[in-house]
Amino acid sequence: MTADDELDLLLERCTFDHTVNARAERPELTCAVSGGPDSAALLVLACRHAQQVGTRVNAVRAVHVDHGIRADGDAEAARVQALCDRVGASLRVERLRVADGPNLQARARAARAGALGPDALLGHTADDQAETVLLQLLRGGALDALAAMRPDKRPLLGLRRGDTERVCELVGYEPIRDPSNADRRYWRSRVRHEVLPLLCDVAGRDVVPVLARAAGMAAAEADLLDALAADIDPSDASELRAAPPAVARRAVRAWLRTEHPPDASAVERVLDVARHTRRATEVAGGRRVARSADRLRIEP
Repeated sequence: MTADDELDLLLERCTFDHTVNARAERPELTCAVSGGPDSAALLVLACRHAQQVGTRVNAVRAVHVDHGIRADGDAEAARVQALCDRVGASLRVERLRVADGPNLQARARAARAGALGPDALLGHTADDQAETVLLQLLRGGALDALAAMRPDKRPLLGLRRGDTERVCELVGYEPIRDPSNADRRYWRSRVRHEVLPLLCDVAGRDVVPVLARAAGMAAAEADLLDALAADIDPSDASELRAAPPAVARRAVRAWLRTEHPPDASAVERVLDVARHTRRATEVAGGRRVARSADRLRIEP
């Protein structure tokens, strides 16, 4: 089998078609490219997809974010530029300065997301999906935690990390290695190197496809609940009382959401207000939900 044949087989397991169809006619595919194996494979396969669909894709652009954390940021940007030259993509480099200190990874992710913009494609794989399911469940999430990452901006969720390494081998690219991925101070690193291997050992099989499949099913069910909840007026206490509890919770959750979703206890307290077992309750963000004449209102 030739390298081109292997790349085509890997591309068939990606969802670039869905990404293209969800965007404007002849979109520009923007790929977040750190230079690691996953993001490099994303860029290679995006360019290959663009070549195959021809005029349906206008261009492929890589965006490389230098957080200012590692001393060799300039050299890493140069390696990404060389990869872009090889596969026919343009490159935009964003240089940030994320100060060392607490929550470094979270702050770096937030700064990177702002620099990439809302339409950038991300190189997350099925392995990342499995890790995200476990991490979000450990943080106390429920259905949306299990649904984890959605595929609309993640066309590689059907691939494994071994596949992205293979893409890099096939095009002769040596990926950049981020040392923080092996740092056991971070939850994701411990889940990757300790928790998932233990689960595979206990189950006697590779649990990554199991978790990834569960995420896809949970996402479909969460979308259905959201569609049903959209028909409910969350300020109408009688509608909340009449709705199935799962649907009422989704309606209240969407109503209360600001930057982050409300916690489960806040949603239940609001439902208690609708059920007339509370008159009012405090919720996050310095707000209060009160009831008057069977109507709910959010007030400061």
